This record gives sequence, C-alpha cells and structure tokens, in this order.
Amino acid sequence: MKSLLSFTVIALLFTLAALSSCAEQAARPAKPAPMVEAKVSPPAKAPEVKVKPVKASGDLGLLDLEKNYLILVTKEGKLITADFTGKTKVQKLLPQPAKMGDINLGQSAEVTYVSKGNKNIAQSVEYTAKAKKGE
Repeated sequence: MKSLLSFTVIALLFTLAALSSCAEQAARPAKPAPMVEAKVSPPAKAPEVKVKPVKASGDLGLLDLEKNYLILVTKEGKLITADFTGKTKVQKLLPQPAKMGDINLGQSAEVTYVSKGNKNIAQSVEYTAKAKKGE
C-alpha cells in the first residue's frame, strides 16, 4: 500500500509539473513570425485610351475669351460647352486662319472636341462669317 501511495504521489507530481509547464507556455506570448519584406512595385499605368473627337454643328450662343470657353447651340437645341486653348485651331470656312475673337455670337459654327474627364476640350472651330452689308 505504501508503494501504491508513493506511486500515486509521484504520478501526481509529474502531472502537476506538466500542467504548470503548459500554463507557462500559454501565458507567454507567441514569438512573432519573422518579418518578410515584400517588394511592392508601383501600379502599372493604364494605357491612355485614344478618345475620338466629336463634331457638333450649330450657332455660337456664348464665347468667353477671358475664361476660354464657348457654348454651341445645336439645331436640336442642345447646349454644348467646350473649353478652348491657344492650341485650338480656328478657321473661317473661306478657309483662312482666324482667332477666337473674330467670331461673333449667332454665327454658324462647327466645333470638334474631345471629352477629358467631365470637360469638353475644343480642338477646332470652323465658322461661317456673316456677310457684311454691301459685300
């Protein structure tokens, strides 16, 4: 009986020792995984999509030379706003080169423009000069 009791005590001590080592391991924070540096390449630029110019015909409703934009009123009554730059080609339908300042409101015009974002950018404006009295 003495041997059975001593065997039980030894087994109990081993069990307690095993449980305490498990508890210590649970209490310790886990070692963090080694840091691996991932090389991140910059995102590839999307190729620019070539935008096809649109032609619209009508009468010039507004021409603002200070803010560089015009409004074209089509025969259907649609208003098209287009910005212009110094690169915008302006031409009388005679044809000869002209400037934006040569155009008068109400003249028939054809505007070729491309859409960039939420803006229309005029590439060219062709207009018909009204004949002056006596010509």
